Amino acid sequence: MTTSDNAFGDVTVAISPDHVAEVEMHRPPANYFDAVLLAGVVDAIRWAADARARAVVLCSEGKHFCAGLDFGATDKPEPAALASLYATARDLVDSPLPVVVAVQGSAVGGGLGLALAGDFRVAAPSSRFAANFVRLGFHQGFGISLTLPAVVGRQKALELLTTGRRIDGIEASQIGLCDRLDDDPRAGARALATELAGAAPLAVRSIRATLRADLVDGFAAMVDHERGEQLRLMETADFSEGIAASMDRRPPVFQGE
Repeated sequence: MTTSDNAFGDVTVAISPDHVAEVEMHRPPANYFDAVLLAGVVDAIRWAADARARAVVLCSEGKHFCAGLDFGATDKPEPAALASLYATARDLVDSPLPVVVAVQGSAVGGGLGLALAGDFRVAAPSSRFAANFVRLGFHQGFGISLTLPAVVGRQKALELLTTGRRIDGIEASQIGLCDRLDDDPRAGARALATELAGAAPLAVRSIRATLRADLVDGFAAMVDHERGEQLRLMETADFSEGIAASMDRRPPVFQGE
């Protein structure tokens, strides 16, 4: 039973009596995002904060948490669209409430960035995480250059980013990318969010602001840098090959040009 609910485009939000807001994205099965969907997430969290929620579960409908941008719908993002997307990502990182992300299926590419924008991640052992940007021939985005090293360390982040390899929930838990494992990630995320909501809310916000200060302060400059590198590499033959190979479900053959 919820005390209140609302909708922001393809995003719904419901608040339970224990002050936990469930913010759910509805673009199954892969939940590809764009600036509009992310803006809905940001607005839902702000609405929940105004409605006196104390913690958020960010989840999605369907098989996968989020597969990032849909490169099957467009050859490459327009520069203005990418700028709008990352401006909204900055607002998400600076959201007013602690966010627990429930990762079912896959969090890939920008979807991994979205999961990392939250404070905590709960996944199933079978969940999959991949920073697959090098397999597509371009640079990581969504602030992953900051958020991934912050949770797994610089060296492990370097390995994951330069190989693009996929890891499961068990390995993600071992390296700190996933905070808890649960066969039902949404239930596990709700359990953690309920713990957060049961703590002193002013203290939680204060502690969170202290520990996230470097991330919030540095995020804008980092996404600007990432976007510049992405736009540069999107003009290369390797990027065209990476996208084509992904669409054809075959290994890419890169030439370094």
